[in-house]
Amino acid sequence: MTLIALNKPFGTICQFSEHPTRPTLAEYVTEPGVYPAGRLDSDSEGLLLLTDDGALQARIAEPKRKLLKQYWAQVEGEPSDDALAHLAQGVDLGDFVSAPARVQRLDAPGHLWPRHPPIRIRATIPTRWIALSISEGKNRQVRRMTAAVGHPTLRLVRVAIGELNIFSLGLLPGESQQIDAEAPWRRGT
Repeated sequence: MTLIALNKPFGTICQFSEHPTRPTLAEYVTEPGVYPAGRLDSDSEGLLLLTDDGALQARIAEPKRKLLKQYWAQVEGEPSDDALAHLAQGVDLGDFVSAPARVQRLDAPGHLWPRHPPIRIRATIPTRWIALSISEGKNRQVRRMTAAVGHPTLRLVRVAIGELNIFSLGLLPGESQQIDAEAPWRRGT
C-alpha cells in the first residue's frame, strides 16, 4: 500500500492526464497507480494525499468518516464574530447546508510559502486569514462558505488532513514524500 503526501502548487489540476494549459499531478508525482484521496481545485494549494489503495482512499475522503481537513483561507475584509459563528454552525449554500465547522481568526502566517502568482491586493480592502476545519469536501466548499458570509476567499491552503500537517512534513510546493499509511495521524478513520 502506497500513500504519498504532496504539497499541491497553485494552478495545478488534480489529475494525471495531460491538460492543454495547466500543470497536472504527473509533473510532481511519478509513482505509478496512485490517485488523489480527495481533491483540491486548481486555485487551491497545499496538502493532497495520493494512494493506490481504494479502501484507504475512501477512509481519507469520505465525509462520514469525520476526518477533519484544515484550511487556511485569506479572505477579503475583516470577518465579524457573527460571520465566524455562521461559518461554525453551518452555511446554507443553496444545494446543501454545510456541516458545522471549526473556525478561528489567524495572524498572517509568516511561515507560509509565497504564492505564484500572488493574490491581487486592493489597498482599500483589508484581508484576514482564518482557519477553517471541515470533514466534508464538496466542490469549492470553503470558497462558497466564506463568500456566503460576505468574505470571498482570495487564497486557500489545505494545511492538514487528520493529524497530518504539511508543515511537520516540511514540504514546499511541488514536493512530495511517501508516508506511513498505518500511522496514527489518521484519527477519525
